Amino acid sequence: MDCPFCAMENIILQNDLAFAIFDKYPVTNGHMLIIPKRHFANFFDVTDEEKQALFNLLDNCKDYLDSRYQPGGYNIGINVGEAAGQTVWHLHVHLIPRYKGDIDNPRGGVRGVIPEKRIY
Repeated sequence: MDCPFCAMENIILQNDLAFAIFDKYPVTNGHMLIIPKRHFANFFDVTDEEKQALFNLLDNCKDYLDSRYQPGGYNIGINVGEAAGQTVWHLHVHLIPRYKGDIDNPRGGVRGVIPEKRIY
């Protein structure tokens, strides 16, 4: 198996079941990935214990980014399946800091995955 997340070295934060890294191809400054230590692709296959660990670590990452970068907001996203844009077949949660002025009109947020549906 050739998984880029199964042999991570640049871990920023972690707990027993998950770890966080900076995204190799960040959307914004501070873009992080929260990743379960167990290898599986689909968010809907996460155990309750792993889900709690992921969300606890998400909170820790938010605090870390708040203190380091002071963003004005966040987008949180999970790509599940090829049709949704998943390209790495190990579950990961994107925590994307957002900054005032990073785009002209941020209205619609994650709805922007289909650009013509973002502004409503």
